[in-house]
Amino acid sequence: MRLDLATEMVPSLDWFLYGFVRKEAVISSQIEGTQATLLDLLSFEADDVNAPDADVEEVCNYLDALNHVQQELANPSGIPISMRLLNDAHRRLMDGVRGATKQPGEIRRSQNWIGGSRPGNAVFVPPPPTRVPELLSALEKYIHADDDLPPLIRAGLVHVQFETIHPYLDGNGRIGRLLISLLLQHWGLLRAPSLYLSLFFKRHRAEYYRRLDAVRTQGDWEGWADFFLDGVATIADEAVTSARDIFAIVGQDRARLLASDAASVSAVRLFEELPNHPIVTVASAMTLLGISKPTAIRAIEALVSVGVLTETTGRRRDRSFAYAAYVDLLRIGTELGDDR
Repeated sequence: MRLDLATEMVPSLDWFLYGFVRKEAVISSQIEGTQATLLDLLSFEADDVNAPDADVEEVCNYLDALNHVQQELANPSGIPISMRLLNDAHRRLMDGVRGATKQPGEIRRSQNWIGGSRPGNAVFVPPPPTRVPELLSALEKYIHADDDLPPLIRAGLVHVQFETIHPYLDGNGRIGRLLISLLLQHWGLLRAPSLYLSLFFKRHRAEYYRRLDAVRTQGDWEGWADFFLDGVATIADEAVTSARDIFAIVGQDRARLLASDAASVSAVRLFEELPNHPIVTVASAMTLLGISKPTAIRAIEALVSVGVLTETTGRRRDRSFAYAAYVDLLRIGTELGDDR
C-alpha cells in the first residue's frame, strides 16, 4: 500500500501520526454529534490550566481509547484484538462524558435501536441482548481465523457486522470505526495506524448509512464493498498527499529558521517540537524545553519573526501561538459543516 510506504519515508512517523490520529478523533466524534473542532482540541492541549468543555473531553477520551489499544497491540504480552480490548477502549471512551451512565466497557443487557422513539418505529433494531454474546464470539473467531478473502474486504465485512450487532448502548460508531484501523494493522496491511475512514464516512454520511442498511435488508454486500474500497483508496491517496505537503512545509520552515539571524538553540528546539505541539504558549514552551520564561519568550518571538508562529488570541497576556501553515493542512475536513 502506497500509504504504508509513505509512512516509512517520512522523517518522523510520530509527526505523521500526531495529526492524523487527532483528526480522526475529532471527525469520528463529530459524526456522533460533538461540536469540537481540531483547533479546539489543539488549543486545549496547549493549555495546561483550563479544563476541557464537554465536547473536547469526548474527543480527548477517544484519543485515550485509541492510544490504549495501540499500546496493547504494540506490546508482545498485550491484549490482542478482541472484545476484551474493545471493551477497555469503550470504557475509556465513555468515561465521565455523555453516555457515561450507559454501561461503559460492558456489552449491553437491554434492547437498543437507531432512530425513532421505540423499537416499533425505529430505523434499525439490532439483535436482542440475549443474542449479542454469541454473535460477538463468532465475530471474534472470524477476525482470528484463516480466510481467502483479501484483508481489506474482511475489514469492511467486520465493520458492518460490528455495527449491526451494536454491542454497546452508546459509542458503537466510534469503536466500530476504530476497529477498521486496528484490523488493517492486525492483518499486516499497515505497520502504523495511519488510515482512518471517518472523514470519508462524514463526507458521504447518507450513503454510508444507506449502504449499511442495504446489507441488513437486502444482503447487498457487494455494494457495501464497493463503497468501502472507494473510501480506502480515497483516504489513502489524500493521506499520502497530506504527508508530503506537511513534511515539505516543515522542511522549508526549518531551513528558513536556520538561515535567520533570529535563530537560537532554544528557537530551533522549539521548532522541532511544533509538529507534536502546533499550538504553544509561553508556559507550554517552558515545560517542553525546560527553559526559563524569558528564554521561552525569545524562542517564540524568533519563530514569529520568521513567519512560523502566528499569535492567535489578539491579547497582550496569556497569548497562544499557532504553527498556522501546519494546522491549516491538518484541519481540512474537521471544521463543523466542513465535508471536504
